[in-house]
Amino acid sequence: MPRFFATGSSDSESESLSDDEQIQHKAVTAQFSFSDDEEEVKRVVRSTKEKRYEELSNIIKNIRNYRKIKDMSSILTSFEDLTRAFIKAQPIIAKEENGITPRFIIRALAELETFINDVWEDRDGRKNLSKNNSKSLGTLRQKFRKYIKDFEDDLAKFREAPDLDDEEEEEKRVDEDESSEDDEAPATKAVSFKKEPSEKPTKAPKDEESDDSTYWGSDSESDYDSSEEEQQYMNIRERYLKKTTEKEEKDEDYEKKKKKVKEGKTRRRREDDDEEGEWETVTKGPTTSSEKPKMFSKDAEIDINLVLQKLVEIMAARGKKRTDRRAQIELLFELMGIAEQHNLGTAIAVKIRFNIISAVFDYNPKISEPMKPELWSKLLNMMKEMLDLLLAAKNITLSESVLEENEEYDKAPYLICGCALTAAERLDDEFIKLLKECDPYGNEYVERLKDEVTVTGIIEQVLKYVENMGNEEEICRVYLRKIDHFYYKFDTTVLKKKNGDLPADTRTSIDEMDRLCRYIYANDNTDRLRTRAILCHIYHHALHDNWFQARDLVLMSHLQETIQHSDPSTQILYNRTMANLGLCAFRQGNIKDAHQCLVDLMMTGKPRELLAQGLLPQRQHERSLEQEKVEKQRQMPFHMHVNLELLECVYLVSAMLIEIPYMAAHEFDARRRMISKTFYQQLRSSERQSLVGPPESMREHVVAAAKAMRCGNWNACANFIVNKKMNTKVWDLFYEADRVREMLTKFIKEESLRTYLFTYSNVYSSISIPSLASMFDLSTAKVHSLISKMIINEELMASLDDPSETVVMHRSEPSRLQALSMQLADKVTNLVDANERIFEVKQGNFFQNKNQFKLQGMRERGNYRNQDNQNRNWNTNRRENREYRGNRNRRDQRNEED
Repeated sequence: MPRFFATGSSDSESESLSDDEQIQHKAVTAQFSFSDDEEEVKRVVRSTKEKRYEELSNIIKNIRNYRKIKDMSSILTSFEDLTRAFIKAQPIIAKEENGITPRFIIRALAELETFINDVWEDRDGRKNLSKNNSKSLGTLRQKFRKYIKDFEDDLAKFREAPDLDDEEEEEKRVDEDESSEDDEAPATKAVSFKKEPSEKPTKAPKDEESDDSTYWGSDSESDYDSSEEEQQYMNIRERYLKKTTEKEEKDEDYEKKKKKVKEGKTRRRREDDDEEGEWETVTKGPTTSSEKPKMFSKDAEIDINLVLQKLVEIMAARGKKRTDRRAQIELLFELMGIAEQHNLGTAIAVKIRFNIISAVFDYNPKISEPMKPELWSKLLNMMKEMLDLLLAAKNITLSESVLEENEEYDKAPYLICGCALTAAERLDDEFIKLLKECDPYGNEYVERLKDEVTVTGIIEQVLKYVENMGNEEEICRVYLRKIDHFYYKFDTTVLKKKNGDLPADTRTSIDEMDRLCRYIYANDNTDRLRTRAILCHIYHHALHDNWFQARDLVLMSHLQETIQHSDPSTQILYNRTMANLGLCAFRQGNIKDAHQCLVDLMMTGKPRELLAQGLLPQRQHERSLEQEKVEKQRQMPFHMHVNLELLECVYLVSAMLIEIPYMAAHEFDARRRMISKTFYQQLRSSERQSLVGPPESMREHVVAAAKAMRCGNWNACANFIVNKKMNTKVWDLFYEADRVREMLTKFIKEESLRTYLFTYSNVYSSISIPSLASMFDLSTAKVHSLISKMIINEELMASLDDPSETVVMHRSEPSRLQALSMQLADKVTNLVDANERIFEVKQGNFFQNKNQFKLQGMRERGNYRNQDNQNRNWNTNRRENREYRGNRNRRDQRNEED
């Protein structure tokens, strides 16, 4: 018999029921039949609020489980489910909670935000994630940051007191549920067929409750009152609908409390020797007192020696394994506040701030990783405060030469062990690392780049302090740091001063660069600082179109001969300098010099790596993790990059203007050399294609322009190079783009004229100079000058007739048909010689075969000795004849000389 009707089968009950009720009871029994499998199922009617909250709680529980194994894909799916479930629960929250988001949801969002930030900052851990998890992490981070904008206020309130439990809200929620149950007692009270205990035991283990006592009632407990049932329930459905009992509700509350105890808090009873103690709440982790221990005792007399002793005690833990670096920094800040409160002097303030700077630098154990933003802001503030104190007090010496035993804080002059320059150099390096870590296409990079003003200001303060000290080596180091921050920046006042828009005595970045570099040239004892200063000086001159000054510095320094022995960062700076020098030469119209500067950089096919602007995948072998990490540390920040597309376009256009006239002049020369291998390969690959469409990329535009130039069509060549939209965007990267376009058009006309004369000179007996000028849109004087240079350089066999303004061609060169026939004759002759050599190898020589047959017969007859003597005599005769001919030739030569 099913458990549902267990109590209804007793004799006493059946007698107490009336006939109508028995008939009704039988009808219900016939209507509802239950199998044995359904005996253990509890049917519970819950409110919409409970359903929604339970759904949210289950999703949050799944997210916490997935966080433990870092299953980012499942976390992303669960987060999307959480957002949808929260949207469904919003009407309930607005009605029951007055629109206030429950605290357990806010706690889950805060935990998920902390988890996402930690995983994202752990770069090594992100590399170890699978491809699916890595992709899901980026999507999750983007969606989460967008989603929590609506919960910023709630999250801020939660972070103010994150350790508080959700018990108050849960108790409030339970009280509301109970009150609602009391109000709706007839509809929600459960049907019970046994007498429930009035109170739940305080500490009743769950295992002691047996299934039999839960589901079956004893004979003494069957106190069923039918009259009360008839009054309580209005119809049969409400009568037999199962509800949660009070005991079950109390069991659920008990399980919730028990689970909270397991998660983070345990109760420990503390007993005294004589009397009973009270319950004490013990948090998870090491036991800590609520109040921080005081740095000094109340009755301690705080003076300089006591503060120094405490400072040494704090810094003694520096570098140890279990040292809490953040707590160390907080202690130093507290010590600084105590020193300022008791006015212990400027020297102590400088010493403590210098130690804070050192502790901030030591906070990050990995050198390759950048500093955290909050520590970076603290570092900037400490550096500025320390330098302000040093510059204000003239009697403080902060130097590495001062030993810790010789430090002086009591009387002037004050001596402190340390180096402000080293701290400034490390600060500059950290700034570069922060820029490399940021996304160059996001707002974060721009915000971080604004700190460069502060960094340069700190370098200026260090420069003033070091100049007061008078150490030449340190002054050179500071000058180079200052140069590194402005050598790549374009100064418009330089060009305005050249054009006369500014007075002649106006100081520009060129003058400042010249002053700093000259001091380094004169006082530096290390080759590295001097080399880097020269390269920066060249770069700055080339950036402002001072071509001759930059070229002279390159030639006088002889850097090309020794740069391969320098460190990698200096080699990268050399490559950047040569690239910028090539761009400067191109802007000034020195096409050959521009090609010469860029050829070594572009011939390798890896300008991105040589300029430290990115890493390319290697085909032969993969980089190791250490090698990749080192190469990434050498990369330049994004705002210092040289445009690679502009660089390649300038190189290919320069190669075209040089290579095409040379190819036309030496078309039939078998010993013709390649001026630009890269351009030659691009041109040959285009010629091999059977179908060539309109150009799309920058390289295809240059190849199409080269083909037009070979035919002498300068207009089509200029359209491909200058007037097309794609290339126009490239030339707009120059400072004076219109001037560059005009210069390019002029060179295209001139080189197209030279190519035309080289190609079609054999067709003409004479050419009119005015017709050439109109054909190539050049002045008559310019055409006359170009043809005269070609004749003087013996590139064109012709003569000028000035009265008639014509060029008379000399038919000394073979025609195209004659040249082709001569090439054919040479190839046929080479082919015949090759065939004869192959035939000799296969058949052998007639005389050689005859001697072999004779030797074989003599050996067969046993006359080996005679044959050997004969061969020896034959070799001797050959040697004597050779000597005789040599003596005769020498004798004849002497006779001719006499």
